[in-house]
Formats: sequence, structure tokens, C-alpha cells
Amino acid sequence: MFNNLFKRKHQSAKLFYDTDVHCHILPGVDHGAQTLDDSLQLIEAQMAMGIRRIVCTSHVTAVTFENTPQSLNDAFRTLSDALQAHSIDVQLFLSAEYRIDEYFNKQHQQGQLLPMPGNHLLLENSFQQELMQLDELLFDLQLAGYHIILAHPERYPYYANHRVRYQQLHNAGAKFQINILSLAGYFGQGARETALWLARNGMVDYLGSDMHNLEHAAIIHDYLKTKDWQKQQHILEPHIINDSIG
Repeated sequence: MFNNLFKRKHQSAKLFYDTDVHCHILPGVDHGAQTLDDSLQLIEAQMAMGIRRIVCTSHVTAVTFENTPQSLNDAFRTLSDALQAHSIDVQLFLSAEYRIDEYFNKQHQQGQLLPMPGNHLLLENSFQQELMQLDELLFDLQLAGYHIILAHPERYPYYANHRVRYQQLHNAGAKFQINILSLAGYFGQGARETALWLARNGMVDYLGSDMHNLEHAAIIHDYLKTKDWQKQQHILEPHIINDSIG
């Protein structure tokens, strides 16, 4: 099985939690896993790292990936059936990573959102600039009963250059999900330094793989064997609440 192959190539390295809250493993719905076989390989790579519960968070984005509950549910059922057929013991949850744009507004107005268990909603900002009236939107969503998780805030340069904004958003109730890939330096030194700053300041609530492919899996797995990860894990572990999902 791939899991055994992955272990042979990368040695054993385990996370300190068993729930991944952000990954792109559903087949054929975004630029993550393209085939069912891709999906199964990514899941087995996750299991090699100790993950046993996975929240599937495919992109929902205007123009690029205008997924609907039906398109995501179809892919989710296909993957769930394959896990059962292959006797792969992992628990899947269906949700999405919602870019805050006009398509998100439409989905929200039509009652088409797919939150995580516990009504958690993973939101992605634009990488160019913060949405106007973001505070009002987050307040309205919280008033509607959603618990907001901001996806990889370390990757938004307009926040990194104005770090007080992180504190404002976090104090207003938005939880932050940091990518392990950012800690590993995959998105550049700026994202890594910002992720480390958020960790030192107690503002990292969730860690996510944001895994799209086997390259990502290998980078994460190798990073988990480094002394830097051991240092960061010591800082992060008291604050991480991944396993509260579900």
C-alpha cells in the first residue's frame, strides 16, 4: 500500500493531534487531488503522520472553483465509498474553504454553505487586499451562529505589514488556522516569519496541512522530523484545538 511506501521513504513522524482541518483531497473539484487514486494516496500520507480525522475543505471561489453542495457531496461520497472498499480507517467530514467574494455572498444568501461540525466556517481572504467591511461580515456570520476560522492568515502580506490587524480580528472572535507548509518555509520567508510571530503571540488556534498533492505531503512529513518543528510544537501545542472539531 502507498502508506507503507510513504513510510519507507520518509520515516515515521507524527503530529500531536489527529484531525486535519484544511486540505484539498476530494477528487476533481479544485486544484488539489485530481483523481480518486490521488485522494487515496494523500489520505494514506496523512495517516502516516498520525491523522485519523480529516475535514475536506475544497475551494469554493468565484469563476475558478464555483463548487456547490451537490458537487462537493458527489466527490465526498465517491471518496467515502472508496475508503470503505479499501478498508482505510479514517473519518471524513465535508466542508469547504470559502473565498470571501461575490460567489460566497450568493451561497450564503441561498443557505448553501457547508460548515464543519460545530458550525465552524473556514474563510479565505483575497491575497491582494482585505475585503471592505470585513468586520461587519464576520460579525453578521457570528450572529448567525457560525464560528469563524480564518485560513492561513500568515499568507496575507497586508496583515503581515500591519500586525495589529491580527490582534483586532483575533480579539473579535476569529480563530486562526496556520499552514504547516508555511512553518516549513514553502510559501517563503515572509509567511514563515509571520506564522512564527502568530505562534509566539498565542494566536494560532488550528494547524492545517493545506495539502494539495504528494509534494506537499513529503515537505510536511520531512519538516516534522526537524529540530525547528520540535521547537515550534512546544510553543503551539498548548493552543491548538484541531481535535475539538467534530
